[in-house]
Order: sequence, then structure tokens, then C-alpha cells
Amino acid sequence: MNAKKNSSKAWLAGLIVLLLAVPLTILLVKRLEGRVPTLSLKMESASLGANRSLTLKVADEQNGIREVWVGILKDGKETVLMEKHFPSSNILMGGVIREETLTIPVEPQAHGITDGKAVLRLVVRDYSWRKWGAGNQNYQEHEVIIDTHAPAIDVVSGPLYLAQGGSGAVIYKLSEACPTSGVNVGDDFYPGYSGHFKEPLMRLAFIALDYRQGKSTNLSVTATDFAGNQGRVGLPCYINARKFKHDTINISDNFLNWKMPEFVSQVPAEPGAAMIDVFLKVNRDLRRQNYEELAKHTVNPDTELHWHGDFLRLPGAANRAGYADHRKYIYKGKVIDEQDHMGMDLASVQNSPVPAANSGKVVMVGTVGIYGGTVMIDHGFGLYSMYSHMSSMSVTEGQMVAKGDIIGKTGRTGLAGGDHLHFGMFVNKTFVNPVEWWDATWIKNNITSKIESVQ
Repeated sequence: MNAKKNSSKAWLAGLIVLLLAVPLTILLVKRLEGRVPTLSLKMESASLGANRSLTLKVADEQNGIREVWVGILKDGKETVLMEKHFPSSNILMGGVIREETLTIPVEPQAHGITDGKAVLRLVVRDYSWRKWGAGNQNYQEHEVIIDTHAPAIDVVSGPLYLAQGGSGAVIYKLSEACPTSGVNVGDDFYPGYSGHFKEPLMRLAFIALDYRQGKSTNLSVTATDFAGNQGRVGLPCYINARKFKHDTINISDNFLNWKMPEFVSQVPAEPGAAMIDVFLKVNRDLRRQNYEELAKHTVNPDTELHWHGDFLRLPGAANRAGYADHRKYIYKGKVIDEQDHMGMDLASVQNSPVPAANSGKVVMVGTVGIYGGTVMIDHGFGLYSMYSHMSSMSVTEGQMVAKGDIIGKTGRTGLAGGDHLHFGMFVNKTFVNPVEWWDATWIKNNITSKIESVQ
């Protein structure tokens, strides 16, 4: 009897020990784990400028983050940029914070750190019981360059003479290589590109003055170096204000019933929606979406001037609508919408052959909403021509075309009411006045003479 009791007690004691040992073992395994916390540093370059910040992501899923330390070693002197301690929940559970993203301002001048080579040192420790409670440590070193001087910019192309909706060229030289530079026209930015001049630090930028930007528009050239320092110089400019034509377009039910059915699938229209409601969605929302689609093709231009001389106009064509014409749309005697026409409408005989206005690379061929059959040509350095409402297109994307090559035929696709060509030109993402580019004298005075004088 006593033997049975003693056996039961031993079994119970063993069970209690086992029940205590299992979680204790699990706890010890977790708290004594040896994996170092992760440390990920995000830097745009190895150069650190006057106002550059570092983005540091640290994580430790097992025991939590204990401490993060960041410093710079320069000329034998160590400067602490950040030292942060993280809380612990309790001795058994470890740290509260398992993951953290930190933004660390460098500000070398405020810390008295001079320009030149330096070492960025990073330490992150966790709440592991390893190393007698000191925890696991991830230590990293990165060679960096302290650079607090902004790049200098020398504009060599002289003052600008721009009309509203007009184009221009700016040539400038940088004091150092910069990943980003260009011309600010109001809130719009036009990148400058290398590649045309033998001097590697020379940049060429085609710019535009939007038709809505007036005489008070400020222009400047900016450049940001690899350390994040930005240089800026003002750009002298004489702006000629322009008044654009106002026009009215009457919308008939015949037009709506003819054109709108093909657009029903392109806009969010309810089944059985009135054609006038479909038209308003097309004329407003789809028009905006189509512009954004076209603008995507202007992001990565060729850095070669493919074009030469004035741009060709559709032969034997009459002007039917002008650049930046302000249109009021009338339906049953009431104004239902207002939009601006961003190109030239040119009418000739039906299905007229359309020549490439100048040499370049075809970057887009397809159907684009209100513009219908459309071709876009990259002429280099952010200058593009577009041809719309075409009934057929005879080129392919990536194809090089010469000035005058036939790229398709006019038509009435898209929102066109009759056979014609909608001809537009972009500088970067801005629609500009094509009339300037048809004028050989304007091109010589405002574009090619500047480029040739620098060469």
C-alpha cells in the first residue's frame, strides 16, 4: 500500500517537474537565443550633405530592441548622432519594441564635422540574456563622404524670351556631377540632360511656359548633388502675355447618338445612362485620364537631338481649331461644360497622308480615348509631337522615322466630329504651342542658335 502511495507521489512530483521544466526550457531557449537583431540602412548615396537624413530600420522578433546607437568617426573624433534606449516589459518577456524605423538627421555643420571621408558606425542590441544579459549586437560600419557645399550652376544660354504656351532652351554647366538638375518654371520642373555637349557637366533642358502661366511666373535653375545639397540660380526671362481664342461648340443629339456608344465602356456610366451624361464624363474625366496616359510616354526621353529645322505642318491643311482655344459646350441652349483645346486641328481631304513633323523615335502607337488613333514621336531631350484622330497608323513603337515619313492617315476617330488631324506638341509633360515649332526663324532665334553658340 505504501509502495503504491510512494509511486503515485513520485509520479506526481515528476509530472510537476516536467510541467515546470518544459515552459522554463522554452523560456530559456527564447531568452538565450543568439540571433543578432536586423539593421537596415537606407541611404540614397554614400555622400552626406548639410541637411541629409538617414533612415534606419531595426527589428528583433524574439527579444525586442534594447538600444540603437549611431555615430560618425572623422579625423579620429567620434560624434554621436543618436543614442536611443527602448523599454523592457519585464525580465521574462524582454523588450516592448520589436520593430522600429528611425529617421536620423546628420547635420554635419551643427556637429562641427568637416567635409571629407568619414566612417558611419551603427549599433543595435536586443534584450537577449546572451553575454551575461548584454544581449546580441549588430555592428556595422559604412564609409561615407561628408559634403556640405551646394553645387554651383553657370547658365550659359542667356536670357529667355517666352510667350504663354511657348517653349525655350536653357543650357547650363554644373560644378559637379548631380543626379538631379533642371529648370523650375513656377511649380513645373523640366529636367536637364547631358549627352549633347562634349563637356560632361554641361546640361540641356527644353522648357515650357504653360498657357495658364503669366508674367509673374518665376524661373530658376536648380541642381541637387549626391549629398543632397541643392544649388539654385535665378533665370532672367521676358514673358509675353497672350490672349487665347474663345469658341463655342454646339452638341446635338445626332452627334451624341453617333459618338457616345463607343465611349460607354470607357467611362463609369450606368446602364441606360443618357448620352449627354456619358458625354460629360468623356469630356471631363476621360479627357484628364487620356492626358495622363500620354504624359507617361514623356518620362524617359532620348538624349539625342533627332530633329533638324522647322517642323512640318500637314500639307494643304486648313486650321480648324487652335492651341489653348477655350471652348464652351452648348446643349439645348445651355452651357454644359468648358474645356481647353491643347493642339491644332488641321483639315485636309479625307484620309490624307500624315507626315512625321520631324525626325525621331516612335514611342506610342494606339487608340487613346478622345484622341482616337494616336502616334507620339520622341524628338529628343523631352520634345515630342503627337498625331491624333487618325484612321490608320503605319508605324510601330520603337521605330525611327525621318522628317516627312508617312506615319498614317487622317480620320475621325475618338471625339472628332469630322475627318482631321489633331496635332500637338509636348515639352516634357506640358502641351506647348505647335505654331512656334513650325516657324524656322523662331527655332533659330530661340533654340538652335543657343545650342550652336555653346558648341
